[in-house]
Amino acid sequence: MQDVSSQRFLDRRTAPSIFTLIVLTGLGALSMNIFLPSLPQMAEYFEAEYAVVQLAVALYLGVNAALQLLVGPLSDRYGRRPVMLAGVAIYSVATLGCLWAPDVVTFLIFRMIQASVVVGLVLGRAVVRDLYPRDQAASMIGYVTMGMAIVPMVGPVIGGALGQAFGWKANFWLLFVAGVVILWLAWADQGETARKGQGRLRDQFAQYPILLLSRRFWGYGLSSTFASGAFFAYLGGAPLVGARVFGLEPALLGLFFGAPALGYFFGNFISGRYSVRVGIDRMILWGAFITFAGLCLGLGLFVLGFKTAAVFFGSMTFVGLGNGMVLPNATSGMMSIRPDLAGTASGLGGSIMLAGGASLSALSGVLLSKADQAYPLIYIMILCAATAWIAAFYTARRNDALQMR
Repeated sequence: MQDVSSQRFLDRRTAPSIFTLIVLTGLGALSMNIFLPSLPQMAEYFEAEYAVVQLAVALYLGVNAALQLLVGPLSDRYGRRPVMLAGVAIYSVATLGCLWAPDVVTFLIFRMIQASVVVGLVLGRAVVRDLYPRDQAASMIGYVTMGMAIVPMVGPVIGGALGQAFGWKANFWLLFVAGVVILWLAWADQGETARKGQGRLRDQFAQYPILLLSRRFWGYGLSSTFASGAFFAYLGGAPLVGARVFGLEPALLGLFFGAPALGYFFGNFISGRYSVRVGIDRMILWGAFITFAGLCLGLGLFVLGFKTAAVFFGSMTFVGLGNGMVLPNATSGMMSIRPDLAGTASGLGGSIMLAGGASLSALSGVLLSKADQAYPLIYIMILCAATAWIAAFYTARRNDALQMR
């Protein structure tokens, strides 16, 4: 562990500030959701089916998942700083490609390259684990992602307003400017926090079986995968539900769309405040249960005839609240299996989570492309929440058994 008391802002010889970590992780969140209210508008621009343009979410998540398998070991071998700078630089160039794309295929290719911004998420968590022990790391990750939650809260609102006023490209110009500014911030403030590994890069990848053969790693990984899976299914399906079922304009859709981020903010605050005191396993269990209960409440109101945008999007705040409690704690749990492999564990766990998220996002887009109701999306999300709770319960029981030995 490094001495965090020596941190100095805009001094690349010391560990990065919490502000820098929040901004770096927030860029990925902004890139994921700022343009979602404009998806129907983009489909018209490219003269493509909604399900094709919606792949901008699913493909982005899929490449995110693949890159995390590479980013973690690279950062354990060569350090957090150079990998972070390279990833953000590639992202900025790819954003220009999205803006200048002449057709939907070219756009989707550059959109996949944009996924290099995942370095912010993977390495932001790994840096925290470099600096703090397990339960305190969960608390600090909670605070980092609490700040990050502000981005998806306001991102769709800003994106919807920009899209309605200036067209969908305005969102990507904003992302380009943000990428350049944040690249400078990372260069100026992020000092190295990892002890660089020795030997060849393939030796780092050889560590994966240590994690993949751990039942506890899989327990934490599946908890985060299915808890976030409910949210990713929402990302894929909610824009179409808002536009087709409730008839919302992009600006108003963007306002409603940020509902889960409001819950996510408070969920991360709870994690930051209570993870050390309550313990990560109990926090994960309660978070998964809150997600499940909130979605069931929304479904019940729909069945009773309260089929309004306020009811649908309001129930999604529970998804954000539960995710804010599950994800920081499950991430800390995964990285605690082998603290010396924190970057690898963060990348592998994030890859598993995003691979599931990409699949669920694509599934929700396909199911809803022919539907005129919100029920298919709600059912998918409830199933994800229930599975997350089962995985969390298994992991907690496994940890209890190990402690009794």
